[in-house]
This record gives sequence, C-alpha cells and structure tokens, in this order.
Amino acid sequence: MAVKILTDSTSYIKDDILKELDIIKISLSVKFEDEEFKEVEIDNDSFYRKMEEKGIPTSSQPSVAEMRDIMESVVKEGDSLLCIFISSEMSGTYSSAHMVRDMVLEKYPQGRIEILDSRSNCMQLGYAAIAAAKAAKEGKDLQQVKKAAEENIKRSRFLFAPHNLTYLKKGGRIGTASALIGNILKIIPILTVENGVTTVLTKVRTKKSVIDAMIDKLSADIKAYGIGEITVHHINHLEGALETVGKIKEAVKVDLDIKVCDIGPVIGLHVGPGTVGVVYYTEKAMR
Repeated sequence: MAVKILTDSTSYIKDDILKELDIIKISLSVKFEDEEFKEVEIDNDSFYRKMEEKGIPTSSQPSVAEMRDIMESVVKEGDSLLCIFISSEMSGTYSSAHMVRDMVLEKYPQGRIEILDSRSNCMQLGYAAIAAAKAAKEGKDLQQVKKAAEENIKRSRFLFAPHNLTYLKKGGRIGTASALIGNILKIIPILTVENGVTTVLTKVRTKKSVIDAMIDKLSADIKAYGIGEITVHHINHLEGALETVGKIKEAVKVDLDIKVCDIGPVIGLHVGPGTVGVVYYTEKAMR
C-alpha cells in the first residue's frame, strides 16, 4: 500500500514535479457569463484578454463527480490518500472534499482518506503537497505523510504585491474609494496569507520599495528560522520576477536554486497582471 497525494490547481506546482513525485492534481474553474473552463485549460494572456473584454469572472471548485472518481481510483487500488487543498476560507473545495470522502468510504469502508486545509494557495500550498509527496516516496504511512505537510505549513510564508489595486477592487477585496486613493497616491500593499485569509503585511509608496519590503521580511525570517526553498511568483511579469530573484540572491547570500512560477487565473483574477510574490519555507517553524 502506498500513500497518494491529491492537490488542486491553485498550488501551481510545475508539471515535471507533479510527475516526478506522483502528485495528482484537480483543477478549479473560472466562469464568465457566457463560458466556463478549468484554469488549467487557458493561458494567462488569453485569460486576461477575456477579463478585459468581459469583466471579472467567478471561480468555482472542482466537480463532485471528478473528485469522487479520483478518490475511488486510489482506494480501489488499496492505497491511502492525502488531499491538500486551497484554504477553506477561499474556496469550498476543502468542504466538498469531506462530503465526497464520506461518499467514497461508504462504498469502500476499508479506504483511508485524510483531508488537509493548507490555509493558503499558490506555492505555499504547493510546498505542503511536495513535502507530503516526498514523505510518501520515503515509505511513510498516511499520518506521517500528513504530519510532514502540516509541519511545512508551519514553516512557510507567502508575500505578494499587486501592480495596482484595480483587480482587488473589482473582486470586492477593497472598496472603490480605497482603490482610487491607493492608485492615485501610488500606495501599494504588501499582502500575505495568515489563518487562511489574505491580509496586509505593510504598505509602500514605490515599485522599488515593493521588492525591498518583501526581501526585508524574507531576510528577517531566514535570520530567525533558516531557509528551505524559495519560489518567486508572478502574473504576466516575468521581468519583475527575474529582477526579484536577482535581488534576493544579492540580499540573502544563500546558495539556492530559486524557482520562478506564474500564478494562474483562479488566484490571479483577484490581484491581476503585474503581481509579483515570494513563497518560501524555513528550517524551523515560524508559527
């Protein structure tokens, strides 16, 4: 019996890593008034063109039928399953998974399925899934694999900053007045995810200060807790992501292969193109 890992598309784990670690991925979807598609079925350029033409879409969780098929396929083979999903505060995926698990275990009472709320998204979710998958590859049992993911969550942080406040306003994350004032005054929030929700870490006044502020926080965490891995996220802003990688290497003086990873539509629709972020986990627990 093996332990399999199921995560969702908002982890944005690269396909080669999914394949190498045998991680199963299920996709969330985005829906405009006249069309709906899984986020893995559209590239960012096409998505944001549609968004400019049609307005902000909504996002939706994976279908019950698809999730049930995946869970059944694992337990039928006699394997255990750990599901690690986007924060329950951000999506109904986690809640639906519990309902589906009950359905599957009623049919296969010998099955073993655990469901974990990552309390985040993007590679903060991704790193938890990867930690679990590595533990599974080492032959650890389901509870040990789940613990590996939980420990990674305690050691990870996600910092990001939108290019402007337009998409946060469109998505209802801030009021129109706040967005207008922020854009006029060029006030840029540095955001993070804590306790499953997006919160403001600090605010800066210039684009240069955005990267500097994120690196200052990263550097402080490295000094206090050590460092495991770092990923730089972006939405249609590769130049900014590469600049951020360079500045991190200059500032923290660590010999790491810093990965660059774009953010897809489900998370991206809330912050918009031009967003740059940093996800990392440390050697010791931060929370």
